[in-house]
Amino acid sequence: MEFLLEHEPQIRLGAFLGTLSVMVLWEFLGPRLTIPRRRRWPANISIVVVNTVLVRLIFPILPIGAAVHAHTQGWGVLNQIDLPGVAAVIIAVAALDLAIYGQHILFHKIPILWRLHRMHHADTGFDATTGVRFHPIEIVLSIAIKMGFVIVIGAPAAAVMIFEVLLSAASVFNHANVNLTGAADRTLRLIVVTPDMHRVHHSSARTETDSNFGFNVPWWDHVFGTYRDQPDLGHDGMQIGLPEFRDADEQRLDKLMTQPFR
Repeated sequence: MEFLLEHEPQIRLGAFLGTLSVMVLWEFLGPRLTIPRRRRWPANISIVVVNTVLVRLIFPILPIGAAVHAHTQGWGVLNQIDLPGVAAVIIAVAALDLAIYGQHILFHKIPILWRLHRMHHADTGFDATTGVRFHPIEIVLSIAIKMGFVIVIGAPAAAVMIFEVLLSAASVFNHANVNLTGAADRTLRLIVVTPDMHRVHHSSARTETDSNFGFNVPWWDHVFGTYRDQPDLGHDGMQIGLPEFRDADEQRLDKLMTQPFR
């Protein structure tokens, strides 16, 4: 546990930058669609920097620290059950993924939360940088909620670390503008959320936006009836982003930061 706490920033940052680099390179070599970058990327990447600094200032203890504290205090469901270490980790990772799936739905259904989350959906493109484009207030709120989940579940520190790495990597991967279609997409979609599956979630059509809420695995969408296989107009014909924020100026950093209040 001490090793995870000590090296948590380096492990997460390394996994994130590695995944982002691979996906961006893949996007250049084999793009799925023609996506503009010049106006979007500066703001999207700047948001990552702002969020990273903000989180470090506000949360001296991140979810993995909450897991260690909960274990020490005996808090949470899994800390009350005598399970083999591997089983506890697997259950905790699955439970956290289900919790984040549920949180994602709430951010769509509750108006005040949607005002924060819609900045992510206001991106008129869909590529790896979209996967890191979240309003700072949403990031702070999400981390606080996640820490609550960790304590209630009694998730082991190793499970939290695995889940955090998977979540950041999956968000970059399933937003990537990569040419992964046909049989490859259908096969991978059985176990992970693919870019084509998640792109439907970024459609301008609200019925499609309110589908495919999963981040890591597609199973929760199948179980709870929120899965949608393809957009009605196809991936080449669908419009990405929210209609009310399609003006080019809306992709500026200052406009993105003030968007929830407008």
